[in-house]
Amino acid sequence: MGNFKAEAASLPVLYGDTPTLFGKPFVRPEDLRGRADVAISGVPWEGTVTWGTWSGCELAPRTIRQASARYTGFLPEYGVDAFDHLRLADCGDVVIDMQDRKRSFAAIEQRIGQIVEAGVFPATYGGDHAISFPIIKAITERRQGKLGIVHFDAHYDNKDEYDGDRYARCCPFRRVAELPGVRSRSMVHLGIRGPRNMKEQQAYAESIGATTLSINAVRERGIDAVVEEAHRIASVGTDGVYVTVCSDVLDAAFNPGGPTDANGLTTYELYRGLHYLGQQENVIGFDLVEIYPPADPGGVSSHMAVWALLHLLVGMAERRASR
Repeated sequence: MGNFKAEAASLPVLYGDTPTLFGKPFVRPEDLRGRADVAISGVPWEGTVTWGTWSGCELAPRTIRQASARYTGFLPEYGVDAFDHLRLADCGDVVIDMQDRKRSFAAIEQRIGQIVEAGVFPATYGGDHAISFPIIKAITERRQGKLGIVHFDAHYDNKDEYDGDRYARCCPFRRVAELPGVRSRSMVHLGIRGPRNMKEQQAYAESIGATTLSINAVRERGIDAVVEEAHRIASVGTDGVYVTVCSDVLDAAFNPGGPTDANGLTTYELYRGLHYLGQQENVIGFDLVEIYPPADPGGVSSHMAVWALLHLLVGMAERRASR
């Protein structure tokens, strides 16, 4: 690794001791046009906690950036360096007011809107999964046509409300399905499993025509076939596909800093799926959410999140290199 301390100390700093992601330039969202292909944002939002204790996921954008200081853009598995083909910029964190959801979500929409209007791919780290709704809303309001969704998660996250909150982390894909710019029949829930789901959530998904590809589908058919099907469904009748990842799509053994859900994907399976999706021309945005740094020994899940984005980026780089 060479002199890691010296290398890390030379990286651009966003705040405190937090570097930009991969040491890429900080660029204000309004200055992105012509300067980047991919724009990174952090969204340190922690809304209603739905399983009885504080999670600390608002801290994750910082710990993920710190983890990224170790890494290049090169994956020897594919023989490709993403940074040879893609220009990355870090736009810093969206300004969040934990006491004001409307104000915070409006700030998220503004940030993502600026990125999309600049013709740049938005890649976002949360925060809890509620942030996917304002991200997707901003994209649909600035693009023509309909959007499809590939949603990696253990849970449907489509409850109508939780304890009176219609924007809790277990509700975003009910709100997303209600957006006029989203084709609900092109929404795919991939990796669904376990007893923290409810019959009513599965019934709602079926009622709007969404597709469920459970963990059993992955085990029976393999990750390649399942992700290919998810992308195919999300592409039907749409003009773009958005990819969103909750960390608990992974088995808890691979995700110690996330929700403790067993029987999930391996990191190999998640990364292979993201690499494939990165290769697809119509994939137009990405987020990864629900990492809890206070529960993450050695920052394992924060490093996992860096690798996840890298696999998507390498897929995107391969697509660009083949043009």
